[in-house]
Amino acid sequence: MRRAATVVLTGGLLLTASPLVTSAHAAPIPSITAKGGFLLNQTTGAAVYGKANDTRRQMASTTKIMTAAVVVSTPGVDLNRKVTVKQAYRDYVARNGASTADLRTGDKVTVRQLLYGTMLPSGCDAAYALADSFGTGTTTAARTKSFIAKMNKKATDLGLKNTKFDSFDGISQAGGNYTTPRDLAKIARFAMGNANFRAVVKAPKYVTSAPTSSGGTRTYTWYNTNKLLGSYSGAIGIKTGTGTAAGPCLVFAATRGSKTFVGVVLASSNATVRYQDAGKLLDFGFGSSTAASMKLRSLPQNAQRD
Repeated sequence: MRRAATVVLTGGLLLTASPLVTSAHAAPIPSITAKGGFLLNQTTGAAVYGKANDTRRQMASTTKIMTAAVVVSTPGVDLNRKVTVKQAYRDYVARNGASTADLRTGDKVTVRQLLYGTMLPSGCDAAYALADSFGTGTTTAARTKSFIAKMNKKATDLGLKNTKFDSFDGISQAGGNYTTPRDLAKIARFAMGNANFRAVVKAPKYVTSAPTSSGGTRTYTWYNTNKLLGSYSGAIGIKTGTGTAAGPCLVFAATRGSKTFVGVVLASSNATVRYQDAGKLLDFGFGSSTAASMKLRSLPQNAQRD
């Protein structure tokens, strides 16, 4: 479980939950425990539900959605490009008590593998490797700083007014890593428009291998921390997040028939209830009532939690 920043940001307009739907939705407006929530139509971008839409909050590891989105949207990106794992990535995880893909120093992993390592087990080491590899500069610090600048530029390009990144993974020492339910849903919608991103976040499990520095081969097995996958009918992603200040967060998406909805819950009451909140919002979008009987997928004992 991630340990993130220590300050909760509460700027912005606090809105009550409101029905942002047409009269075709006969279902009652759902009540969620999360302090903030949002649901939108992936195809049209139309808002379906909102609670505290524009209240700024920290987002913990859901930050990694933008990390991955910046990588996959890089012009000419080569997902098979090899990256050598640095000891600095492991040291960072140990220093922060962060969630990890358990990348081993000297292993040569591909960008594609780093995406899975970032998004499934919520590996801060994998996110660090991506930021280091896709930033510019002569030092690791300079490269990660420039990568975070790319994340902020993408937020600006998407027209987001209440989102700022000071981190590539959600570990914010100064508390300057925040978003709103509405903004984060827009980030998720943008990311889900990329086929490579969709392929990563819909996988409940990923097994892959990489050459080691000694000439051998190492197998990595990563489980998706998003328990909505395999639990809610039609779920296709996308990312969990948990932090001391952020609380349990979830960005989620599901498709049924021709409809796809993307949603966000921030600062839910606990790690399990966030899935119930998400299920309620998706049911509201689909006009169904399946969340009440949803049984969450179990993770292996040794799998990362976030």
